[in-house]
Amino acid sequence: MLLSVFLISVLITSSMVYANIDLSTSSVQQQDDPSATPTPLTQNDMQLLSGNVLRPNGMVWHDGYLYVGCNGDFTIYRVDATTGKTATYISGIENVNMFIVEDRETEPVIWVPDFSRDTFTFIDRSQPLASQRVDIVEGLDAPWGIVGLDDGTFLVSLFRAGEIVHITREGNVQTMVTGFRSPTGIARDDEGYIYVANHTSTRRSIEWYHQSESENGTLTDADMQQLVQGLQSTTNLVMGPDGYLYFAYALGQRGIIGRVNPKECREKGGCTNFDVQPVVWTELQAPLVGLNITPDMRLFVHSQYGAEIYWVQLPNDMTINIPSDDANANGS
Repeated sequence: MLLSVFLISVLITSSMVYANIDLSTSSVQQQDDPSATPTPLTQNDMQLLSGNVLRPNGMVWHDGYLYVGCNGDFTIYRVDATTGKTATYISGIENVNMFIVEDRETEPVIWVPDFSRDTFTFIDRSQPLASQRVDIVEGLDAPWGIVGLDDGTFLVSLFRAGEIVHITREGNVQTMVTGFRSPTGIARDDEGYIYVANHTSTRRSIEWYHQSESENGTLTDADMQQLVQGLQSTTNLVMGPDGYLYFAYALGQRGIIGRVNPKECREKGGCTNFDVQPVVWTELQAPLVGLNITPDMRLFVHSQYGAEIYWVQLPNDMTINIPSDDANANGS
Protein backbone atom coordinates (compact mmCIF):
# COMPACT_ATOMS: atom_id res chain seq x y z
CA MET A 1 0.00 0.00 0.00
CA LEU A 2 2.74 2.45 0.96
CA LEU A 3 4.68 1.61 -2.21
CA SER A 4 1.61 2.25 -4.36
CA VAL A 5 0.98 5.60 -2.71
CA PHE A 6 4.64 6.55 -3.24
CA LEU A 7 4.59 5.62 -6.92
CA ILE A 8 1.36 7.54 -7.51
CA SER A 9 2.86 10.56 -5.78
CA VAL A 10 6.01 10.37 -7.95
CA LEU A 11 3.94 10.19 -11.13
CA ILE A 12 1.76 13.14 -10.14
CA THR A 13 4.79 15.23 -9.18
CA SER A 14 6.55 14.31 -12.40
CA SER A 15 3.59 15.33 -14.55
CA MET A 16 3.28 18.63 -12.71
CA VAL A 17 6.95 19.55 -12.94
CA TYR A 18 7.47 18.53 -16.56
CA ALA A 19 4.00 19.24 -17.97
CA ASN A 20 5.41 21.74 -20.49
CA ILE A 21 8.20 19.52 -21.83
CA ASP A 22 7.73 17.89 -25.22
CA LEU A 23 10.04 14.89 -25.16
CA SER A 24 9.31 14.00 -28.77
CA THR A 25 11.05 17.10 -30.12
CA SER A 26 14.64 18.27 -30.26
CA SER A 27 15.97 20.90 -27.93
CA VAL A 28 16.09 23.47 -30.72
CA GLN A 29 12.46 24.36 -30.03
CA GLN A 30 12.90 27.11 -27.47
CA GLN A 31 10.72 29.85 -26.11
CA ASP A 32 11.07 33.40 -27.46
CA ASP A 33 12.27 34.69 -24.09
CA PRO A 34 15.98 33.71 -23.68
CA SER A 35 15.61 33.93 -19.89
CA ALA A 36 12.80 31.38 -19.84
CA THR A 37 13.38 27.82 -18.71
CA PRO A 38 14.90 26.01 -21.72
CA THR A 39 13.49 22.88 -23.26
CA PRO A 40 15.85 20.11 -22.17
CA LEU A 41 18.05 18.11 -24.46
CA THR A 42 17.00 14.48 -24.91
CA GLN A 43 18.66 11.14 -25.54
CA ASN A 44 18.46 11.88 -29.26
CA ASP A 45 20.84 14.81 -28.76
CA MET A 46 23.44 12.68 -26.97
CA GLN A 47 26.36 11.07 -28.77
CA LEU A 48 28.08 7.83 -27.85
CA LEU A 49 31.78 8.35 -27.07
CA SER A 50 32.83 4.92 -25.81
CA GLY A 51 31.39 1.55 -24.97
CA ASN A 52 34.51 -0.54 -24.40
CA VAL A 53 35.25 -0.17 -20.68
CA LEU A 54 34.00 -2.60 -18.05
CA ARG A 55 31.46 -1.31 -15.49
CA PRO A 56 32.56 2.36 -15.45
CA ASN A 57 31.74 4.48 -12.43
CA GLY A 58 33.57 7.71 -11.57
CA MET A 59 34.84 9.85 -14.42
CA VAL A 60 36.89 13.06 -14.66
CA TRP A 61 37.59 15.24 -17.71
CA HIS A 62 41.10 16.67 -17.74
CA ASP A 63 43.03 18.29 -20.57
CA GLY A 64 41.14 16.59 -23.39
CA TYR A 65 40.85 13.16 -21.75
CA LEU A 66 38.33 11.34 -19.59
CA TYR A 67 39.82 9.37 -16.73
CA VAL A 68 37.34 6.57 -16.04
CA GLY A 69 37.35 4.36 -12.97
CA CYS A 70 35.97 0.89 -13.74
CA ASN A 71 34.62 -1.45 -11.09
CA GLY A 72 34.59 -4.39 -13.48
CA ASP A 73 38.37 -4.80 -13.65
CA PHE A 74 39.62 -2.40 -10.92
CA THR A 75 41.23 -0.16 -13.52
CA ILE A 76 41.36 3.55 -14.35
CA TYR A 77 41.34 4.12 -18.11
CA ARG A 78 42.23 7.25 -20.04
CA VAL A 79 39.76 7.91 -22.86
CA ASP A 80 40.30 10.52 -25.56
CA ALA A 81 37.30 12.82 -25.07
CA THR A 82 37.01 13.42 -28.83
CA THR A 83 37.76 10.07 -30.48
CA GLY A 84 36.98 7.61 -27.66
CA LYS A 85 40.38 5.94 -28.04
CA THR A 86 41.05 4.14 -24.77
CA ALA A 87 44.21 3.16 -22.92
CA THR A 88 44.84 1.63 -19.51
CA TYR A 89 46.12 4.22 -17.03
CA ILE A 90 46.57 2.26 -13.78
CA SER A 91 45.04 -0.75 -12.01
CA GLY A 92 44.27 -1.48 -8.37
CA ILE A 93 41.43 1.02 -7.79
CA GLU A 94 38.29 -0.95 -7.03
CA ASN A 95 35.36 1.45 -7.02
CA VAL A 96 35.57 5.22 -7.39
CA ASN A 97 32.65 7.66 -7.74
CA MET A 98 34.51 10.98 -7.91
CA PHE A 99 38.21 11.82 -8.01
CA ILE A 100 40.59 14.66 -8.82
CA VAL A 101 43.24 14.80 -11.56
CA GLU A 102 46.05 17.34 -11.25
CA ASP A 103 48.82 18.41 -13.60
CA ARG A 104 52.45 17.68 -12.80
CA GLU A 105 55.63 18.20 -14.80
CA THR A 106 55.77 14.71 -16.27
CA GLU A 107 52.15 13.55 -16.23
CA PRO A 108 48.99 14.00 -14.13
CA VAL A 109 48.54 12.68 -10.61
CA ILE A 110 45.23 11.47 -9.21
CA TRP A 111 43.58 11.69 -5.77
CA VAL A 112 41.04 8.88 -5.36
CA PRO A 113 38.46 8.12 -2.67
CA ASP A 114 38.05 4.35 -3.15
CA PHE A 115 34.50 3.48 -2.10
CA SER A 116 35.06 -0.28 -1.83
CA ARG A 117 38.47 -0.24 -0.17
CA ASP A 118 37.58 2.63 2.26
CA THR A 119 40.80 4.41 1.33
CA PHE A 120 42.02 7.77 0.09
CA THR A 121 44.66 6.96 -2.50
CA PHE A 122 47.35 8.95 -4.32
CA ILE A 123 48.42 7.88 -7.82
CA ASP A 124 51.62 9.05 -9.46
CA ARG A 125 52.81 7.08 -12.49
CA SER A 126 56.15 8.89 -12.57
CA GLN A 127 57.21 6.87 -9.50
CA PRO A 128 58.63 3.33 -9.50
CA LEU A 129 55.95 0.71 -10.11
CA ALA A 130 55.67 -0.33 -6.45
CA SER A 131 55.11 3.29 -5.37
CA GLN A 132 52.72 4.47 -8.06
CA ARG A 133 49.62 3.83 -5.92
CA VAL A 134 49.81 4.84 -2.24
CA ASP A 135 46.96 4.70 0.27
CA ILE A 136 47.20 8.01 2.13
CA VAL A 137 44.26 7.21 4.46
CA GLU A 138 42.67 3.88 5.36
CA GLY A 139 39.51 3.05 7.31
CA LEU A 140 37.22 5.66 5.78
CA ASP A 141 33.53 4.74 5.79
CA ALA A 142 32.63 4.44 2.08
CA PRO A 143 34.18 7.63 0.67
CA TRP A 144 32.11 8.86 -2.28
CA GLY A 145 32.54 12.51 -3.34
CA ILE A 146 35.55 14.83 -3.32
CA VAL A 147 36.25 18.50 -3.90
CA GLY A 148 39.55 20.38 -3.71
CA LEU A 149 40.09 23.48 -1.59
CA ASP A 150 42.28 26.50 -2.31
CA ASP A 151 44.97 25.37 0.13
CA GLY A 152 45.47 22.06 -1.67
CA THR A 153 43.48 19.97 0.82
CA PHE A 154 40.23 18.09 0.16
CA LEU A 155 36.71 17.59 1.41
CA VAL A 156 35.43 14.02 1.05
CA SER A 157 31.89 12.73 1.64
CA LEU A 158 31.52 9.45 3.55
CA PHE A 159 28.43 7.61 2.30
CA ARG A 160 27.90 5.21 5.20
CA ALA A 161 29.02 7.55 7.97
CA GLY A 162 26.89 10.46 6.71
CA GLU A 163 29.81 12.86 7.14
CA ILE A 164 32.07 15.30 5.35
CA VAL A 165 35.73 15.00 6.33
CA HIS A 166 38.71 17.23 5.61
CA ILE A 167 41.82 15.40 4.37
CA THR A 168 45.29 16.86 3.91
CA ARG A 169 47.81 15.58 1.38
CA GLU A 170 49.74 14.04 4.26
CA GLY A 171 46.69 12.03 5.35
CA ASN A 172 45.42 14.02 8.34
CA VAL A 173 41.65 13.61 8.69
CA GLN A 174 39.19 15.86 10.51
CA THR A 175 35.41 15.54 10.61
CA MET A 176 33.80 18.76 9.40
CA VAL A 177 30.05 17.98 9.18
CA THR A 178 27.90 15.14 10.49
CA GLY A 179 24.27 14.13 10.00
CA PHE A 180 23.96 13.80 6.24
CA ARG A 181 21.75 11.15 4.62
CA SER A 182 24.09 9.00 2.52
CA PRO A 183 26.05 11.93 1.07
CA THR A 184 27.26 11.48 -2.49
CA GLY A 185 28.31 14.39 -4.71
CA ILE A 186 30.01 17.46 -3.28
CA ALA A 187 30.86 20.73 -5.03
CA ARG A 188 32.31 24.13 -4.15
CA ASP A 189 31.86 27.51 -5.82
CA ASP A 190 34.30 30.42 -6.05
CA GLU A 191 32.74 32.09 -3.00
CA GLY A 192 33.45 29.16 -0.69
CA TYR A 193 29.94 27.70 -0.55
CA ILE A 194 29.89 23.91 -0.22
CA TYR A 195 27.05 21.91 -1.77
CA VAL A 196 26.32 18.31 -0.74
CA ALA A 197 23.88 15.77 -2.23
CA ASN A 198 21.89 13.53 0.14
CA HIS A 199 21.29 10.41 -1.92
CA THR A 200 18.60 8.84 0.27
CA SER A 201 16.65 11.94 1.27
CA THR A 202 14.21 13.66 -1.08
CA ARG A 203 13.46 16.30 1.55
CA ARG A 204 17.16 17.14 1.91
CA SER A 205 18.21 16.51 -1.71
CA ILE A 206 20.99 19.13 -1.84
CA GLU A 207 22.17 21.17 1.15
CA TRP A 208 24.78 23.89 1.60
CA TYR A 209 27.03 25.56 4.11
CA HIS A 210 29.88 28.02 3.84
CA GLN A 211 33.40 26.72 4.25
CA SER A 212 34.19 29.33 6.92
CA GLU A 213 31.42 28.01 9.18
CA SER A 214 33.29 24.75 9.81
CA GLU A 215 36.42 26.53 11.00
CA ASN A 216 34.98 26.90 14.51
CA GLY A 217 34.19 23.23 15.08
CA THR A 218 32.23 20.32 13.67
CA LEU A 219 28.87 21.20 12.12
CA THR A 220 25.76 19.01 12.31
CA ASP A 221 22.68 18.52 10.16
CA ALA A 222 21.02 21.33 12.12
CA ASP A 223 23.57 23.74 10.65
CA MET A 224 22.88 22.71 7.05
CA GLN A 225 20.64 24.84 4.86
CA GLN A 226 18.40 23.71 2.05
CA LEU A 227 19.44 24.36 -1.52
CA VAL A 228 17.10 21.99 -3.39
CA GLN A 229 14.46 19.56 -2.17
CA GLY A 230 12.21 17.12 -3.99
CA LEU A 231 14.84 15.21 -6.02
CA GLN A 232 15.22 11.43 -6.09
CA SER A 233 18.55 9.65 -5.73
CA THR A 234 20.83 12.64 -6.33
CA THR A 235 24.41 11.65 -7.17
CA ASN A 236 27.00 13.90 -8.83
CA LEU A 237 27.18 17.65 -8.33
CA VAL A 238 29.34 19.94 -10.48
CA MET A 239 29.69 23.69 -10.85
CA GLY A 240 29.38 24.61 -14.51
CA PRO A 241 31.46 27.31 -16.19
CA ASP A 242 28.21 29.31 -16.46
CA GLY A 243 27.91 29.53 -12.66
CA TYR A 244 25.02 27.08 -12.41
CA LEU A 245 25.08 24.00 -10.19
CA TYR A 246 24.44 20.89 -12.29
CA PHE A 247 23.37 17.58 -10.75
CA ALA A 248 22.29 14.07 -11.68
CA TYR A 249 19.09 12.65 -10.21
CA ALA A 250 16.33 10.17 -10.97
CA LEU A 251 12.74 10.37 -12.09
CA GLY A 252 11.48 6.87 -11.51
CA GLN A 253 14.13 4.76 -13.25
CA ARG A 254 15.15 7.46 -15.73
CA GLY A 255 18.32 9.51 -15.23
CA ILE A 256 17.98 13.30 -15.47
CA ILE A 257 20.52 16.14 -15.45
CA GLY A 258 19.19 19.36 -13.92
CA ARG A 259 20.55 22.68 -12.78
CA VAL A 260 19.79 25.62 -10.51
CA ASN A 261 21.32 29.01 -9.89
CA PRO A 262 22.75 28.34 -6.40
CA LYS A 263 22.81 32.00 -5.42
CA GLU A 264 19.11 32.39 -6.20
CA CYS A 265 18.26 29.24 -4.24
CA ARG A 266 20.29 30.38 -1.23
CA GLU A 267 18.70 33.83 -1.22
CA LYS A 268 15.14 32.47 -1.35
CA GLY A 269 15.77 29.99 1.46
CA GLY A 270 15.93 26.98 -0.81
CA CYS A 271 14.50 25.77 -4.13
CA THR A 272 12.11 22.90 -4.83
CA ASN A 273 11.94 20.51 -7.76
CA PHE A 274 9.60 23.03 -9.42
CA ASP A 275 12.54 25.46 -9.64
CA VAL A 276 14.93 22.96 -11.22
CA GLN A 277 15.72 23.44 -14.90
CA PRO A 278 15.98 20.00 -16.57
CA VAL A 279 19.01 20.16 -18.84
CA VAL A 280 19.24 16.63 -20.27
CA TRP A 281 16.36 14.18 -20.16
CA THR A 282 18.09 10.88 -20.84
CA GLU A 283 16.77 7.40 -21.43
CA LEU A 284 19.63 6.00 -19.34
CA GLN A 285 19.00 3.92 -16.27
CA ALA A 286 19.38 5.85 -13.02
CA PRO A 287 21.55 6.48 -11.13
CA LEU A 288 23.65 8.59 -13.45
CA VAL A 289 27.30 9.08 -12.52
CA GLY A 290 30.46 10.52 -14.00
CA LEU A 291 28.90 13.92 -14.61
CA ASN A 292 31.44 16.37 -16.05
CA ILE A 293 31.08 19.71 -17.81
CA THR A 294 34.07 21.02 -19.74
CA PRO A 295 35.03 24.71 -20.11
CA ASP A 296 33.42 24.72 -23.59
CA MET A 297 30.17 23.30 -22.14
CA ARG A 298 30.39 19.68 -23.25
CA LEU A 299 28.58 17.42 -20.81
CA PHE A 300 29.70 13.81 -20.21
CA VAL A 301 27.69 11.23 -18.24
CA HIS A 302 26.75 7.55 -18.10
CA SER A 303 24.62 5.12 -16.10
CA GLN A 304 26.42 3.69 -13.11
CA TYR A 305 28.25 0.57 -14.31
CA GLY A 306 26.73 0.96 -17.80
CA ALA A 307 29.37 0.48 -20.50
CA GLU A 308 28.26 3.36 -22.75
CA ILE A 309 29.67 6.84 -22.08
CA TYR A 310 27.74 9.68 -23.70
CA TRP A 311 28.35 13.36 -24.32
CA VAL A 312 26.27 16.30 -25.46
CA GLN A 313 27.11 19.90 -26.33
CA LEU A 314 25.30 22.33 -24.06
CA PRO A 315 24.41 25.65 -25.67
CA ASN A 316 25.83 28.74 -23.96
CA ASP A 317 23.34 29.69 -21.25
CA MET A 318 21.09 26.91 -22.62
CA THR A 319 19.50 29.26 -25.17
CA ILE A 320 19.15 28.35 -28.85
CA ASN A 321 18.03 30.46 -31.79
CA ILE A 322 14.51 29.59 -32.85
CA PRO A 323 14.29 28.35 -36.46
CA SER A 324 12.50 30.76 -38.79
CA ASP A 325 9.04 30.01 -40.10
CA ASP A 326 10.49 29.47 -43.59
CA ALA A 327 12.96 26.91 -42.25
CA ASN A 328 10.16 25.07 -40.44
CA ALA A 329 8.05 25.09 -43.60
CA ASN A 330 10.91 23.49 -45.52
CA GLY A 331 11.35 20.79 -42.91
CA SER A 332 14.79 22.07 -41.87
